[in-house]
Amino acid sequence: MPDRRILIVDDEDRLRELVQACLEDLAGWETLTVASGEDCLQLLQTETVNAILLDVSMPGMDGVAVYKQLQANSTTQSIPVILLTAKVLPSDRAKFTQMGVTGIIAKPIEPTTLVVEVAEILGWDEAL
Repeated sequence: MPDRRILIVDDEDRLRELVQACLEDLAGWETLTVASGEDCLQLLQTETVNAILLDVSMPGMDGVAVYKQLQANSTTQSIPVILLTAKVLPSDRAKFTQMGVTGIIAKPIEPTTLVVEVAEILGWDEAL
């Protein structure tokens, strides 16, 4: 398995494609993408990833519900999760931190700094 494999979970096609392009083209990381929380949980039954970029606001199962499921599963609870969210209020940050998420990246994402943000949050600085 590559040492930098990231699952991108977002219901917006264009955002998924943008994040995927940034991580693959700028950092050379391998990415997997899914459009829903349900697909995320299903994929992780068969695929191994080093980190998950997870949209908070999705139809059906939102990012918080997905995160709670990941934490309840011994196979996935150790995967670092970075939340992608348009709404980053200080109270949200505190709530997400209490939940144990690894980091938060605000939308709209900035393609030029996304790789650096992800690498810093995950402690992957040596990759840059």
